[in-house]
Amino acid sequence: MIEFLSVHKQYEKQIGEKHAHVALRGISFELKQGQTLGMVGPNGAGKSTSIRLMMDFIRPTEGEIRILDKAPGDPAIRKQIGYLPETASFPKNLTCMEMATFAGITCGMNKKAIAEQSEKWLSRLGLWEHRNRLIRSFSKGMQQRMGFAMALLHDPELLILDEPMSGLDPLGRAEIVALTEGLRSEGKSILFCSHILTDVERLTDEVLILHKGKVCFHGGLEQIHQQTGETNLETAFLNVIEGQGR
Repeated sequence: MIEFLSVHKQYEKQIGEKHAHVALRGISFELKQGQTLGMVGPNGAGKSTSIRLMMDFIRPTEGEIRILDKAPGDPAIRKQIGYLPETASFPKNLTCMEMATFAGITCGMNKKAIAEQSEKWLSRLGLWEHRNRLIRSFSKGMQQRMGFAMALLHDPELLILDEPMSGLDPLGRAEIVALTEGLRSEGKSILFCSHILTDVERLTDEVLILHKGKVCFHGGLEQIHQQTGETNLETAFLNVIEGQGR
């Protein structure tokens, strides 16, 4: 579903900087069909760059990326991906339902499917009663749930979730955890990027740890526990990062 093959990414040198920023240094990994992969790492590890490359917002300096066995920029795969960015950004003049309708049309859905799926996911995420409100009046947590609904509206094969718990209160977070568990049980392929390691441990099949643009670990939870001698992902993560040098 997602494959990175020796991917490098170097950004253009900025004014005042001595050197160009190298975000990724030849990383390789794979997310297989029906798998949930947790991508974690310290700030600046290369997580956001990796997701931007998957979504074709930027291009790699070297290496190859395959999404659903095609190049990320191939229009044929856009309708098969559900993307939730870390920070939701919606047009200020649209209501919740208008945004859902717009998202459905861009995914090629017909009016009946848009109406049915909008009610399903807005209800599931506690937004149906707010469907006629302007999204700009929503709290950060409501906007995050709105973003999740938009990612799921067209029933995509692959979900790319960047900090899906961002801005959510404990109740909202529990709802998203339960929803993600349900999607996982349905066999959806999910890339889950989060700083909340307890969520990653609960929701993923495998973990990918990035640090300073390199892959420090990629494998199952049992494997990282055995490798580090730690009993939970948070301490195992710290063990791996400290072994690489902060």
